[in-house]
Amino acid sequence: MGRSQYSDDFKRDAVHQIKVRGYPVREVSARLGVSTHTLYKWMKVFAGPPPSVPGADHEAENRRLKRELTRVTEERDILN
Repeated sequence: MGRSQYSDDFKRDAVHQIKVRGYPVREVSARLGVSTHTLYKWMKVFAGPPPSVPGADHEAENRRLKRELTRVTEERDILN
């Protein structure tokens, strides 16, 4: 049996249909003629890193800004 070679663009588009557009894996599989197993492998390779926890960066930034605000407020009070 021969192996079909698909371009990286084709694979990315298939993953995009699943991840971004929200199509079910089975539907994309049937439409493209690719096994669901193959699509899941492509998703691991081309989906990118998992999204970070929303708000985690905001919390760290908030802590940093609060420390800076405290420091600047103290400096202002000393000058007055």
